[in-house]
Amino acid sequence: MEADPLSIEVLFHIGPVPIARQVVTTWVIMAAMAIFLRIFLRAPKRDAGPVQAALEIVVMAIVTQLREVLDRDPWPYVPLLGSLFLFLGIANLSAILPGVKTPTGHIETPAALALIVFFSVHFYGLKVRGIGPYLRHYAQPTPFLLPLNILSEITRTFSLMIRLFGNMMSHEFIIAVLMLLAGLLLPIPFLLLGVLIGLIQAYIFTILASVYIAAGIGAAEA
Repeated sequence: MEADPLSIEVLFHIGPVPIARQVVTTWVIMAAMAIFLRIFLRAPKRDAGPVQAALEIVVMAIVTQLREVLDRDPWPYVPLLGSLFLFLGIANLSAILPGVKTPTGHIETPAALALIVFFSVHFYGLKVRGIGPYLRHYAQPTPFLLPLNILSEITRTFSLMIRLFGNMMSHEFIIAVLMLLAGLLLPIPFLLLGVLIGLIQAYIFTILASVYIAAGIGAAEA
């Protein structure tokens, strides 16, 4: 167990840049996802096999949820939000593998993901609404709320980061303490609970990202 959950375990350096363990884990997860999807979805078949069928079920479940939140055609947003959910689900569950620590249990990864959501909200908002209407919506319903509307953009991004980091870090901390006190057998139920927690946190993060994007593009106006 690390003494400080905010500490960085540096594995190696690329020139002057330190590369931490959670960064390497993130790279491995992304590479594994890319290779897996490339192999099984490179040439989709009409008669889907078990892997393709399972992926189609996951994708359609994501599409259904996004359609309800965005209140418009969800497919333009599936690449971002679907990838976000799949990455978070795998990253949160990676801790069940021996010797692997979930990258979402360290502040850098949740911060990076929250920033991706932050910039995506503005990207889609500007793309769908246009520059003028998008900027004007910060002054609604009254220009006096402009500072508060801008501040809310920052605070909700911060809360998105802290929510994911806090839940995953605290779960890792509890497991580490139990293993020190009770050995290897007692934490097993908590590891199983961690699977559920990891999937729930991936779902919550993705849904909140969808809600923020829906607000940015003005889903109610669609």
